[in-house]
Amino acid sequence: MYLDVKIVQDMSARSTDILLTAVAPAIWGSTYLITTEFLPAGYPLHVAMLRALPAGLLLLIIVRRMPKGVWWLRAFLLGALNFSFFWAMLFVSAYRLPGGVAATVGAVQPLIVVVLSRVILGSPIRRLSVIAGAAGLAGVALLVLTPKAALDPIGVAAGLAGTVSMAFGTVLSRHWTPPVSPLTFTAWQLAAGGLLLVPVALFFEPALPPLTAENLLGFAYLGLIGAAFTYLLWFRGLSRLEPSQVSPLGFLSPVVAILLGWGILDQQLVTVQVVGIAIVFASVWMSQQAQMGHRALPMRA
Repeated sequence: MYLDVKIVQDMSARSTDILLTAVAPAIWGSTYLITTEFLPAGYPLHVAMLRALPAGLLLLIIVRRMPKGVWWLRAFLLGALNFSFFWAMLFVSAYRLPGGVAATVGAVQPLIVVVLSRVILGSPIRRLSVIAGAAGLAGVALLVLTPKAALDPIGVAAGLAGTVSMAFGTVLSRHWTPPVSPLTFTAWQLAAGGLLLVPVALFFEPALPPLTAENLLGFAYLGLIGAAFTYLLWFRGLSRLEPSQVSPLGFLSPVVAILLGWGILDQQLVTVQVVGIAIVFASVWMSQQAQMGHRALPMRA
């Protein structure tokens, strides 16, 4: 009887962890809307820097704890993988590829995470996880690809590089046991990633124009909600769930982006996109079922 109660409690806690973690990519789906409607166009590196650095510094002020020893290097490495390099490559891809192609390239991340989890964490490769990843990729393709989608080699390479970067960041965030809370761990990475973006943004882009109240509101949303809050949930999830269980939740981001475009910007939603949404939700469900009954692996230092 006690065992049955414990199993139910564990399943309830795991479901809560999954739902909370899923909030992050759902909110990330609003990034395109906020960027196009509230921010000055043509400054992707400045946008990435101002999304990460102020949020990271604010969280550092709140937690009042800096990395020690090897965690200085790890914080900057993870900050580069999860933020600096990933966001830079993401914007290069977005500027050189149609949105649908860029999103589809990024959708291979769960499959990469499955392989990296095997190599780095020793996690088994479960057939249902692979099927779920492939289904999610197909669902995103149906959701966002158009007949006019064109391939640009540099854009595709940048998209794949960014995808691999965040996949490594996702797995290593689980592999290295942080000696601090998820809030502090998020602060370290956001601040480090933002600092690394400062010289890149200043060197490759002109100075920002004078910011309007609308611009400031957009930056505040992307920094506080789209970065600090969401990545706190993301890294919390990675501390409790396997990367191969967390990564497919990212499929929710393009779904939310499409639904917001339809509901707020009056963009058309066609039948094939509805089918794509259904497939994405099915793939997310399958990815969670693949881990059902398997306890999360202990994190390694």
